[in-house]
Amino acid sequence: MTESTCQKVQQGQFDAIVEYYDHSWFDYWFLWLNPGNLAVHFGYYDENTRSHSGALENLNRVLADLAEIQPGNHVLDAGCGIGGSSIWLAEHCDAKVVGIAPVQSQLVRARKSVLRRKVGDHVHLVCGDYANTSFPDQTFDVVWAMESLCHAPSKASVYKEFFRILKPGGRLVIAEYMRKARPLDAENEQLVNDWLTSWAIPDIDTAAHHEQVARAAGFREIVNRNVTAQVEPSLRRLYRLSLLGKPADRLLKKMGFRRRTRNVDGAQKQFLALQNKAWFYSIQTARKA
Repeated sequence: MTESTCQKVQQGQFDAIVEYYDHSWFDYWFLWLNPGNLAVHFGYYDENTRSHSGALENLNRVLADLAEIQPGNHVLDAGCGIGGSSIWLAEHCDAKVVGIAPVQSQLVRARKSVLRRKVGDHVHLVCGDYANTSFPDQTFDVVWAMESLCHAPSKASVYKEFFRILKPGGRLVIAEYMRKARPLDAENEQLVNDWLTSWAIPDIDTAAHHEQVARAAGFREIVNRNVTAQVEPSLRRLYRLSLLGKPADRLLKKMGFRRRTRNVDGAQKQFLALQNKAWFYSIQTARKA
């Protein structure tokens, strides 16, 4: 898509998402990003992972192994952000990757990274809606969604689109936040709602709902893995950073520099809801028969 077309895509449906990522970019850049893997997602800790940067890269590795990504596979990175996973897949798996996202500012940064890392022959970036793409049927071997499906109002629509664009035998791998129940008790519904609203997320669903709509779309071999224990250190890290950054956040808002972001508040509410076991972190895989 051209930039003008991308701007049209952003109107209305994606305004909140675009605004959130535009106004929280400093937080990601200053507190989270690793120049090596450009990850805006959480990290996965195991017995061989001790550092923040290592955990960020490790989550890519875990998803790639579960999705059985092979050299030459065509992968859709749905909600690619600034291109971290797309570039990682090209460099480490020799995959041919299309990254799609509706946030133009993220794609500008992603394209610069693609050029800098010299993976332009493997990574192509598109501005658009991963729930309603223009890709032909049966285009991809793998669809990859890293903490991005949460932004979609209708998970059913997303699974239908993913099924359409996957080749027969194609694999789906998703890393996502999933609520423990619907509804939660009043306190936890409020915590979750405050977190999601702060991060431009309309809602998160239960694992049962994800499986239901994935199966209705045609997917089989659906497996949800609760990996909260492996991701919790990364979630706790963000929570601690949000506590340390709260005074600066208040000062910058008072000075008029951060009027349009509640990113810090969202991080705190997310972790409190996690402690209350209102949600968990899941890696889901599925296959197109």
